Amino acid sequence: MNDETKRPDEAAEPEPASAEAANENDAAAALEKQVAELRDRYLRAAAEVENVRKRAEREAADARAYGVAAFAREVLNIADHLARALEAVGPEARASADGALKALVEGVELTERELLKALSQHGVRRLDPKGEKFDPNFHQAIFEVADESVPPGTVAQVIQPGYAIGERILRPALVAIAKGGARAANGNDSDKQPDA
Repeated sequence: MNDETKRPDEAAEPEPASAEAANENDAAAALEKQVAELRDRYLRAAAEVENVRKRAEREAADARAYGVAAFAREVLNIADHLARALEAVGPEARASADGALKALVEGVELTERELLKALSQHGVRRLDPKGEKFDPNFHQAIFEVADESVPPGTVAQVIQPGYAIGERILRPALVAIAKGGARAANGNDSDKQPDA
C-alpha cells in the first residue's frame, strides 16, 4: 500500500512543476508582449522625431527662400515708380535733354537697375511675358486685343510686369491677351457657311 500511496504523490508532484512552468510561460509571454509594445512605442517616437526634424528643416529653408517676400512686395512699388518716371521722359526729350535732365534720367535708370539687381540677388525675378502663352498662375488678363501676328491666348502686351520669388508669385503680370484677330473671325465665318 505504501507503493500505491506513493504513486499518487508522485503523480501530484509533476502538477506543481507544470503549473510553475505555465506561470513562467505566462510571465514570459506578458514580458514579450510588453517588450513588443515598448518597441512599437519607440519606433513611433523615433519616426515622429524624424518627421519633426524634416519639417523644421523644410520650414527653415522656406524661411530663407521666402523671408524677403513681404519686403520685396513693398519694394516692387518703388520699382514701378522708377519705371513710370523713365517712361514719362519720352525719347525726344531724352535726345534733346540738357546736362541736368540727362543726368537725372541716367540717375533714375541707374537706380532702377540697382534695385532690380538687388531684388534678383534675393531670388526675386521679373516676369515680362510678352509673346509667351497666357498662364493664369503668373499672369492676370486685363483685356483682349485683336492681333493677327500672334496665336490666340498669347500675351500681346504687358501692362505691368509681374514678380516671383522662387515658385511663389509676389505679383502677377498684368497683360493683354491676343484673341487672334482675323483668324478667329475667319474660323467663325467658316462655321457659319455650312449652315447657310
